[in-house]
Amino acid sequence: MFAECLGDGSAFGLELCYVHEEVPLGTAGAIRNAAAGLRSEPDSPVIVLNGDILSGHDLAAQLDLHCKGDAAVTLHLVEVPDPARFGCVPTDSAGRVTAFLEKTPDPETNRINAGCYVFRRQVIDEIPAGRVASVERETFPALIDAGAIVLGYQDNSYWLDVGTPEAFVRGSCDLVLGRLRSAALPAVPGVPGEAMVLDGATVEAGASVTGGTVVGAGSVIAAGARVAGSVLFDGVSVGPGARVSDSVIGRGARIEAGVVLDGVVIGDGARIAAGNELRAGMRVWPKVELGPTSIRFSTDT
Repeated sequence: MFAECLGDGSAFGLELCYVHEEVPLGTAGAIRNAAAGLRSEPDSPVIVLNGDILSGHDLAAQLDLHCKGDAAVTLHLVEVPDPARFGCVPTDSAGRVTAFLEKTPDPETNRINAGCYVFRRQVIDEIPAGRVASVERETFPALIDAGAIVLGYQDNSYWLDVGTPEAFVRGSCDLVLGRLRSAALPAVPGVPGEAMVLDGATVEAGASVTGGTVVGAGSVIAAGARVAGSVLFDGVSVGPGARVSDSVIGRGARIEAGVVLDGVVIGDGARIAAGNELRAGMRVWPKVELGPTSIRFSTDT
């Protein structure tokens, strides 16, 4: 998927090398596996990014801290209201990581692992090759126990784990609305606003598209429809009077007149006929056809 989209990287002034896992190797094993594509020296810094994180933090400043501190690893840290769902990372007054407490039910700090690391190349080479390994449970704790310098770079800029459909929608809307400030956001053409309507999409007169919604290429939003805070992929049709909020609508899906969708995911090519009302995290699989007035949550007729 990445190779198809990004190619060899020349369009971005980069050289991209793709390394695949034959079997899942865990967070540390995957990094060790990918090191086969590195050409750096043992002391060179290597940046590792989790793919399900949307972040506006200052990566250059994190790299600078790592190099000046002569660290083995430097972790990006953020503060969150509920740290129990993440790796909890206490630090001392100098910013040195003192422990790595992976998803503990009683966290001692609200500072968590934000999923962006700067490694010294040599540290990656010391991860066991060819087996499942975890940076959270093995690599980081072992480095701390051995007295290696593991630093925490705290930056409370925009940060979001987009590992669920709900968070994916939120992240997309935040990008469109301009809530993630960055020097360059090539994934978001144009200026921030209530909606991003891609080439070939049609929003008919009398329709409302708000809340950071993305309307994919070739999609059609009929008159009287209201779409808020949602992601519509290419070729979606939304019928007259339909209401779509906080939802993901897959490529080529048909949402017919008067349908209500609130916080749901509709698969590619699905058809939701008139009179249906879907809410509360419901999922409709690709190419499924839901007949007229099959599901409703409210008591109105």
